Amino acid sequence: MMPEERTLRCAIVGYGSSFNMGRTHAQYINAIPGLQAVAVCDLDPLRLEQARIELGDTIQTFRDVGDMLARADVDLVTVVTPHNTHARLAIQCLEAGKHVVTEKPMCITVAEATEMIDTARRCERMLSVFHNRRWDGDHLAMRAIVDEGLLGELFHIEVNGGGWYRPGSDWRSDKAISGGAFYDWGAHLLYWVLGFLPGRIRNVTGFYHKRVWDHVTNEDHTQAVIRWENGAYADVQISTIARAPKPRWRILGTKGALLDEGQGQFTVYSGIGEHTARFEVKYRPTDWQGYYQNIADHLLRGQPLEITPQSARRVIALIETAEKSSRSGQAEPVPCE
Repeated sequence: MMPEERTLRCAIVGYGSSFNMGRTHAQYINAIPGLQAVAVCDLDPLRLEQARIELGDTIQTFRDVGDMLARADVDLVTVVTPHNTHARLAIQCLEAGKHVVTEKPMCITVAEATEMIDTARRCERMLSVFHNRRWDGDHLAMRAIVDEGLLGELFHIEVNGGGWYRPGSDWRSDKAISGGAFYDWGAHLLYWVLGFLPGRIRNVTGFYHKRVWDHVTNEDHTQAVIRWENGAYADVQISTIARAPKPRWRILGTKGALLDEGQGQFTVYSGIGEHTARFEVKYRPTDWQGYYQNIADHLLRGQPLEITPQSARRVIALIETAEKSSRSGQAEPVPCE
């Protein structure tokens, strides 16, 4: 007879209204055997009341993280707060002996990321980042095509996010809090790019523009051109002032290519002799719960951690280096390579 599996008790710090992500994390946690959301911490008493309504009266609620760590019996804390608080809160929870998941991006600077990693290692606790879009259906389908070798060796990637629109005025548009325009969707796209081209990076050239939207402090247009040591490169753009559209993804390899317009499927071009075959591939189902399934498998069953803190730190390093390059006007080496 197998021994009964332990249940990891989980807390959520930040139940704010943005995209209802606090509730979303709780729902994903509760859907995974071996995980249970038991506590919520938020500065706003109205959001705590909402948590009790949505998660049940048995949920413990706190307005102070230190109080929660002292009083609540929890094993894992998920941090769902503005970007500039991730490092401080993660370190506080790690030092209290808790495993930690932070929303993406991991933090704002490489120095913060390194301190978080060092703290997790010293405290012998897990640290991971909610790069949930690793489980997006379009990414899963693209990953399968790349892994099957239909494109050959990848040497060129273009990826674009945004368009022409007036940014909102919440904290996500405040550079001091969010880190800048690259830290939201850009963090997802860069994580994908690093998965497609996992080798060592030589340098990054960045281009940042602040030209139109004076009501916010984030940049209007950001771009990172990343060069790998094997000569491959990627061009990643995030913009709110790009009136002309571009494909979401254009990937070139030595045997084929991939073009994605974001319409539920993408086009693959592959060589057959002297001819080029073209076919469509539908996106796979999205499974964001796969993230927390991996967390449970890692902590309870010893399986490898999919989203390591070191992989998440590489994303921060690329963004930080792109901005440094935009100021210096030259390609800059990437730390932590």
